[in-house]
Amino acid sequence: MYKKAVLLVNLGTPDDPGRKSVYRYLKQFLLDPRVIDISPIARNLLVRGIIAPFRSKSSSKLYKLLWTEEGSPLKLYGIKVRDALRENLGNDYVVELGMRYQSPSIESALESLKKQNVSSIKVVPLFTQYASASTGSVYEEVMRILSKWQAIPHLEIVNSFYKNEKLIDVFVQRANEYKLSDYEHFVFSYHGIPQRHLRKADHNNHCLQNKDCCQTITEKNQFCYSAQCYATTFAIVEKLGLTKDQYTVCFQSRLGKDPWTEPFTPDALKSLSQKGIKNILVFSPSFVADCLETIIEIGDEYKEEWEEWGGEKIDLVASLNDHPLWIKALEGIILE
Repeated sequence: MYKKAVLLVNLGTPDDPGRKSVYRYLKQFLLDPRVIDISPIARNLLVRGIIAPFRSKSSSKLYKLLWTEEGSPLKLYGIKVRDALRENLGNDYVVELGMRYQSPSIESALESLKKQNVSSIKVVPLFTQYASASTGSVYEEVMRILSKWQAIPHLEIVNSFYKNEKLIDVFVQRANEYKLSDYEHFVFSYHGIPQRHLRKADHNNHCLQNKDCCQTITEKNQFCYSAQCYATTFAIVEKLGLTKDQYTVCFQSRLGKDPWTEPFTPDALKSLSQKGIKNILVFSPSFVADCLETIIEIGDEYKEEWEEWGGEKIDLVASLNDHPLWIKALEGIILE
């Protein structure tokens, strides 16, 4: 019987929290031209000469705080999701996990599928919203590798799943683990990207033309990362029954001095504290698994800043991780 293949792909993680491994990870990640989209010479000088050597030390300290006895949470949950899908999909499917950066690599995962003589491959980048620096980079790497094969199986790549109902239901269920009436405000913090990435993905002179251009998904901005983030937020708040004045959408993890998606999460939090808000619940719906950006950046760093500004409580809604509803959502995406 011919077998179908599923390749799950996430961003990646260092092999261990030591500085050398973090340096290798940062170098591979940031040398991707879809991540830092400047001239090759400038990118190499910046990454190899400044960012990777200097940032690897501070990042290593953060990864040591994140690391568990089983390793990186992002990889751990990736393996758990892969194994759950293997069991649920049965013998007709082969499921592998690859990371865009570091191990297990996309290439090693594809080679495993090749040896198993699969008839088709469905690639599922584990990014809720589409961005050139994440999903787009996975597209490019998969096609780079497959272009060397003489026999290429039927290929399908999932673009995004920012309004998938089961995915939305996981965030709603996670949120309802808290007593929502205890919170005065709800913050939706997405990973930021440079504004130039938004503009480069826009072929209709639509991007950033007005302050509300991301509020609605249309034919013109259907691949806009920011618009997809807002669409995810609107889907969650509708099911939670929140009003417009009860939530804020913002973006974290800014790097460099160029303009990034706004508002920046620390600025949004500071503004809320200045309005006298004391208790907030934070969602991070651009991440399907808890990682450095959720556990450390939001759970530790932003919590510390929030308390310095006079806030009393800031809680973080857990990511999808290996929640059974998330596994069901992926099954639906795969079987469509």
